[in-house]
Amino acid sequence: MELRRDVFQAIADPTRRAIITLVALQAMTPSAIAEHFDSTRQTISRHIRILTECDLLRQEHSGREIHYHLNALKMKEIADFIEPFRQMWDNRFNKLESIMKNYKRKK
Repeated sequence: MELRRDVFQAIADPTRRAIITLVALQAMTPSAIAEHFDSTRQTISRHIRILTECDLLRQEHSGREIHYHLNALKMKEIADFIEPFRQMWDNRFNKLESIMKNYKRKK
């Protein structure tokens, strides 16, 4: 049985979010990614594998090297899922701000 990783669990980890940020700027090899962290190369490879399994990163082979690229379509799926919640909270905070302004004026 294949265990499918959850994309939200994947991006919950700060190291994986940092890897996504690095790779968003430019395609990188695993070694280049690992240079940015104090963790072992094996640990970073595990993080990269999880991100790849969640389709957040995609591999491109160039000779003997592998470069990882951000999968922008998968990131858009995440953003599209989150957007209605962001809008809901923006509306709630705007209402709260309005209530607080009215409260201060009445004082």
